[in-house]
Amino acid sequence: MMAEQHAAGRLMAAELAESGFVFKRAAMQDHSEAVARVGLAQASAFYTIARGSSDAAANIISYEFMRELGIPVTSLPPSVFSVGSGVRMEGKAGLVISQSGASEDLVRATKGIHQAGGQVVAITNVEGSDVEAAADVTFRIGAGPELAVPATKTVIGSIAAGLALLAALKPSYKVALEASVTAFDAIENLPPEVHARLRAALLRAQHVYVVGRDTGFGAAHEVALKIKETCAIHAEAYSASEVLHGPLQLATNPLTVLVLDTGAPGTAESIDNAVARFGATGAHVVRLTPTADGLTPAAAAAALLRHIYPVILDVALALGLDPDAPTTLAKVTMTR
Repeated sequence: MMAEQHAAGRLMAAELAESGFVFKRAAMQDHSEAVARVGLAQASAFYTIARGSSDAAANIISYEFMRELGIPVTSLPPSVFSVGSGVRMEGKAGLVISQSGASEDLVRATKGIHQAGGQVVAITNVEGSDVEAAADVTFRIGAGPELAVPATKTVIGSIAAGLALLAALKPSYKVALEASVTAFDAIENLPPEVHARLRAALLRAQHVYVVGRDTGFGAAHEVALKIKETCAIHAEAYSASEVLHGPLQLATNPLTVLVLDTGAPGTAESIDNAVARFGATGAHVVRLTPTADGLTPAAAAAALLRHIYPVILDVALALGLDPDAPTTLAKVTMTR
């Protein structure tokens, strides 16, 4: 179904096939001594610095951190440090996620956090990158070269590396993380009938809402981005708690709604409500849950990405596009 025999999309397909191993390796790395040495457990808040797919991974990680550590975790735009004069970071920590570790704005932000009195953890895929060199501790994604422009295995690996950091900060989390690694081993493609249903929905879609809550919200951002960059279909991400306000009105026009359900505590009511309300408008609604049990909410978000990426690849190929190399995009985006 993924049409791997075609030259187009073969890189993305091959990298998807590696994502389970990447998740396991990234999740099981242990840098507890380094984390303790620089005092990261004493940070009163974490600020994530990332762009694009890495920012979606950061969003997923932030919800898991807040639930487990009970401290604020939120995003800062890199430009606060790369263009502006920064913010005070005493007693705080930065989490910089960059697959390449090469973008100038992220390098400046990493250095800027230090200059503002904070500590920095990096999650990167390229060993010896400038971001890694400027960080106090690095958790490597360990995905090897990723050649397709749309990031897949490195996004899943970024989430896993973030969970390894969480286990270093909170050792009791290791039990849940080990269970998630075991469960993730069973994650593959969606069942054929679900894959076909989602594929058909995206092929006829003009506008797509991707809806999630908690860690599913970050996954929604990543799925919407992938739909846009590989399939050239308009897609937007929303929280299930926000989408029923103004954005619901767009359902008066033809609308496809993809609802990502990670099963995170306290999210069932808003997810159910979003499904019901969009269904009542006549929108085409597809609700997805992971096919494996025993996943933490963040690991469940990574599992949903693993399920959906092959469908997006399939849709792009059906539309005559090459998802390995979208015409307007490059693998590394150099921003300031």
